Amino acid sequence: MIELNEEYCKGCNLCIVYCPRDALEPAEELNEKGIHPPVEVEDRCNGCRLCELICPDFAITVVEKDEEEE
Repeated sequence: MIELNEEYCKGCNLCIVYCPRDALEPAEELNEKGIHPPVEVEDRCNGCRLCELICPDFAITVVEKDEEEE
């Protein structure tokens, strides 16, 4: 599961461009900063953490889903 801190995100979209599974896409709505932050596409993330590593603003955290949540 991908968690995004919109306060930190500047909308560079590096996470979207470099995701090998296309697990992120721009949101349809603008946030308070006037950008389209990334949102997770359901069931595509494999937890590789590339988005977390490539984010220059530390706005993304990848966490494993609990067995109970599935």
